Amino acid sequence: MSKIAVVTGASRGIGAATARLLAEHGWQVCVNYRAEAERAEQVVTAIEATGGRAISVQADVGEPGDLQLLFDRVDAELGTLALLVNNAAIMGPRVRVEELRAEDIEGVLKVNVLGLMLCAQHAVRRMSTRHGGAGGAIVNISSGAAHYGNPGMGVQYAMTKGAVNSFTVGLSQEVAGEGIRVNAVSPGPIHTDMPTEEALQRAASVVPMGRAGEPEEVAEAILWLASESAGFVAGANLRVAGGRP
Repeated sequence: MSKIAVVTGASRGIGAATARLLAEHGWQVCVNYRAEAERAEQVVTAIEATGGRAISVQADVGEPGDLQLLFDRVDAELGTLALLVNNAAIMGPRVRVEELRAEDIEGVLKVNVLGLMLCAQHAVRRMSTRHGGAGGAIVNISSGAAHYGNPGMGVQYAMTKGAVNSFTVGLSQEVAGEGIRVNAVSPGPIHTDMPTEEALQRAASVVPMGRAGEPEEVAEAILWLASESAGFVAGANLRVAGGRP
């Protein structure tokens, strides 16, 4: 099987850490980004500096046309896709539910649910033995917020991650017999640009380990799910949350 990977939302945080770690383990990586071209190029440069191969591709995962161009470029410049890491997501306003506008909710759904599903469609069409592919893996990045609801800090975000969990279970059953393993990772509080420092401190106070995690710790879980060591793992949701249920 080829070792070609697409990591969405890979210009920073968990996505960037995952792209770098995959490259260290021999994967050729498409570093997707929406707006931060310079940061995406920094990830590519870091990968190339250690002898790896990567390309950066701009695409808004909430836009179907962008996604078609993204996967077409991967086909043309890297080769046969074997791994999709569905990482791109947005939080939306950190307010109570009654303060949200309809467009706020639609925006989060478009990226976190529709975009994730469309990326998975592209991956399945390329990897499924039903479509002449050689198999592969999809790792969807969910969140511990799906379990505790994120009250007052973005219930809409938590709702979309609950949808990701359901999608992971359903899709894994559709394609497990076609050579594709679909799993999810649900991080707890992680030091990225998404949560505020105040939110991280508050979240860490209820983590049994007493701290927030690092993007690299989540990347290790993703790498394992993508590897042959997890060859009999499908439909799983791996919590990387310092013991928080």
